[in-house]
Amino acid sequence: MERDELTAWLRLTLTPGVGNDSARKLLAAFGLPQAIFDQPATALRQVVSAARASSLHTVPDGLDALTGRTWAWLQHSEGGDVQRQMVTLGDPLYPSALLSLDDPPLILYLLGNAKFKQNHALTLMYKGQVATATIADGQTIDTASSLAMVGSRNPTPQGTANARLFAKSFAQAGLTVVSGLALGIDGAAHEGALAGASDNHQAVTVAVVGTGLDRVYPRAHHDLAHRIAQHGLLVSEYPLGTPPLNANFPKRNRLIAGLAQGTLVVEAALQSGSLITARLTAEQGREVFAIPGSIHAAQSRGCHALIKQGAKLVESAQDVLEELQWPGKLPKTTESIADSPDAERAEGLFSLNDQLLTALGFDPVGLESMQARTGLETADLQAQLMGLELDGLVARLPGGLFQRLSA
Repeated sequence: MERDELTAWLRLTLTPGVGNDSARKLLAAFGLPQAIFDQPATALRQVVSAARASSLHTVPDGLDALTGRTWAWLQHSEGGDVQRQMVTLGDPLYPSALLSLDDPPLILYLLGNAKFKQNHALTLMYKGQVATATIADGQTIDTASSLAMVGSRNPTPQGTANARLFAKSFAQAGLTVVSGLALGIDGAAHEGALAGASDNHQAVTVAVVGTGLDRVYPRAHHDLAHRIAQHGLLVSEYPLGTPPLNANFPKRNRLIAGLAQGTLVVEAALQSGSLITARLTAEQGREVFAIPGSIHAAQSRGCHALIKQGAKLVESAQDVLEELQWPGKLPKTTESIADSPDAERAEGLFSLNDQLLTALGFDPVGLESMQARTGLETADLQAQLMGLELDGLVARLPGGLFQRLSA
């Protein structure tokens, strides 16, 4: 993309009163943005209101600064091994799955060593010339081979372990895991997908973020974002410099849903933003999956509500693969969620009673797994569990299992 073309696209997105819907009408009528700004007011008023036509003939404030920042960002390669792209509506590299959305972004900013599968369905014309895209080498993202995973920002230890292990299995089976880089389940899903990375040239994970790609939010995921760029892609519809505004995150959920064949909700409260993603997935005619949990856990109630509404209840990664009729196979393994290294690392060390309850979560768990989660010696752990049992906070179950009773 040349700098004048970049400037025209940014000008279109910055023009007051011209949202995505009006911009699409203008593009359909006149072609690339350069052609829109060449039109007389009379021609523009045939497509948009007089006020919007007037705005299109006024250069927006901040355009030069944003153009300079974006141009410099596109020219610079992070560490020499991560590609930066700006893909526009109608570009052959624009993901076709997003075209069915009610509000597809005009621009997608991409950071990483992956590209979306080329789309030949749409091209834009400017002065008789077809807009073309340069396709770089790298991993491929096919939305037909992608699954979204979302959930609570404050998951239980089991939820974190589930997200990591499910995502690892999906990546090993050849699926791309799409999530939102948030704390909690999102981050665990990305981590699991990266752990299951293979050499089949398929991007293992995509993070759709609610900020400009020149910043990472949350900051705690800076290293994770870098690793995602190495083995997948970070995606944003927001211009560089955009801070983490609250309104951006629910809006970006439509892209998470749109870039996948289905959505798996690992844990979610009844008011969770993850349920927005699930609803958008269902509205797009795609599969919604949910992992059930304890009836005592607030983080499970959103999943239970989804299951009541028709979401597929899943207990294993294989359940999802079978429902999607995915041909990829899971590797043979005896690893379970309860005793996997991912589960053992789900939380840090716990010593006090309230921390021990957090480590227990709400599902039955064995003494060995509790030792792995807490780092406590056997005698100390048994003593604390006995105290919690006497207080009526923990129940001892058959088979040497313990379960939290408190909400």
